[in-house]
This record gives sequence, structure tokens and C-alpha cells, in this order.
Amino acid sequence: MHATLQTLWQETRDSDPVRQRLYQVLRQSIIQMVLAPGRALSEKEIADTFSVSRQPVREAFIRLSEAGLVEVKPQRGTYVVKISQQAVLEARFVREAIEVAVVKLAAKKGIEPSVLKELHDLIERQRRCLEPHDYDRFYHLDEAFHRTLSLGVRQQAAWKVIEEVRAQLDRVRYLSVPHSTPLERLVDQHNHIIAAIEARDVKRAEEAMMLHLREILVSMPDLIRRFPDMFDVQDNPVMQEAIQ
Repeated sequence: MHATLQTLWQETRDSDPVRQRLYQVLRQSIIQMVLAPGRALSEKEIADTFSVSRQPVREAFIRLSEAGLVEVKPQRGTYVVKISQQAVLEARFVREAIEVAVVKLAAKKGIEPSVLKELHDLIERQRRCLEPHDYDRFYHLDEAFHRTLSLGVRQQAAWKVIEEVRAQLDRVRYLSVPHSTPLERLVDQHNHIIAAIEARDVKRAEEAMMLHLREILVSMPDLIRRFPDMFDVQDNPVMQEAIQ
């Protein structure tokens, strides 16, 4: 565990406050399943791992609790929460509402050639992740693709909202590959989105983005069956209703 946490720690900026770096590392570790759902977290263990005091660890735990990623149980400890299906569905709903509006704007008004070039480059870099099965790199590029599209139509606030709600959603996204969703399908969907934008076809752009963001509704039932211990068994919304 420590080697992976240390790797994530090294990816943070030395100039950032310790409490911010800890929060980023622990958040990403939970999203990437380095810290699995249901795992107990020890302030002392985390503090010893990074050679810091317990206070910034405690502050990071509070922020993670506010983000719905950990649960602090008085006199019992702090635990990584299991994946809430309802929270995933709600986050996906918010993300779809925002990103469909973003792609509609992009197709209707067009976007700068430099932004289109960057989006094509990101897709090509994702494609180069397929053969070596570089899943972590693929998802960093996936995030960059959606961020670039939002910022490309000058919707910074929209992207900020997506970042705030995506934690639960991203845990399922990381779990879905390679176990459920083929990377090739996601690359193809990105291509369809950009093709629709370039054709200035608003309806096709909206449909392409909706199909892409609803991919998780296809994969989640299978993931629940394959990894039941990672999901909250008391939280069981009807998936078919979410798809409609």
C-alpha cells in the first residue's frame, strides 16, 4: 500500500500545503481502489507513511467525509465508504446535464481550431494506451478530454461542478476497466462526439455525449454482481429506471 501511496504523493506539488497534498493523495487512492471500500483508515498509519503530524491527516479525513468518501465513526474509527449506487446515479445525472449542455454549445457555436486539435491529440494519446493496457494513463487523458471540451467553450464553472460530484462516479469508472468497459469503445465514443461537433450537428453531438456518459449504467450492474463487497448492499436503486 505504502509504495502506491508514495507514488501518488510524489505526483503532488511540493509547494502545496501538506493538508492539501494529503487530501489529494487519499482522495485519488480511494477513487483508484488503492484504499478499497470498507477499509479502515488509521490516522497514525497515514501520518507515519508520509512523515507528517496527525493534524493534517485529521483535516484530510474531514474533507473526505464531506465529499462522501469516508465515514468517521466516533469511538470506532474512520472507514472508506462502500460505493453508493444512488450517489453514482445522482453524480452521473448531474454530469450528463452539464456535459450535454456543453457539447450542444460547442456544436452550435463551434470551437477554436486549436481546441479541436488538442481534443484530437488527446484521443490519439488515449488510443496509444490501448495496447500496453495503460489504464491509469487512459483515465488521466479521459479527464483531460472532458475538461478541455468544457474549457474550450469557456465553461469553467461547469467543469468545477463536475469535479465536485465525480468522486463516487470515478470509483465505478476505474473499476469498470478492464473488468467491464472496453477502452476501444470509449475512444470511439470520443471520436463520435468530436465528429458531431465538427459537423455542427447539435442533435448528433447531444446523442453522442449521452451515449458516452450512460456507459456506466451498462457496466454497473455487472460490476455489482462481480464485486458485491465493494457496493453498499442497502443501497439498491433500480438501474433500468435510471437508464430511461
